[in-house]
Amino acid sequence: MDEKCVDRDMERLDEMLEELDEPGGGKGSLIAILQRAQELFGYLPREVLIRISERAGIPISRVYGVVTFYSQFHLEPRGRNIIRSCQGTACHVRGAKAVLSELRESLGLEEGQTTTPDLSFTLETVACIGCCGLAPVIMVNEETHGRLVPGAVREIVDCYR
Repeated sequence: MDEKCVDRDMERLDEMLEELDEPGGGKGSLIAILQRAQELFGYLPREVLIRISERAGIPISRVYGVVTFYSQFHLEPRGRNIIRSCQGTACHVRGAKAVLSELRESLGLEEGQTTTPDLSFTLETVACIGCCGLAPVIMVNEETHGRLVPGAVREIVDCYR
């Protein structure tokens, strides 16, 4: 990441934290602070968590505890396209494991790796997308793709490249 951009974003983070010090600023809302910081950086780097802890007067252990408790927060950079692969019961029974395997292969992801090196894609598994009648299902960003077979996955991924 460009150092000038990081410095500018840290300045914007400081401005945001200063706003929270003002009367009615909501200093006590750690979740809101973290959400705004994540919008700014795309994820929550260690330096940002430390800055929030110091400026808000909240122990780093509490900040980290909140970040790791809620799945909405991310400690690693995420891809421009988020793929959610349903692994719920209906999807599992109808071949979700093979679809997930093909997704990993199409994206070039090793086991345990979730984001492509070029930050084009992040692959997540979820317990349920809520489209059991379309199983197996994936979501790419906000678009649902259902009744999948492994052979259709590469074409879907290519549409988002």
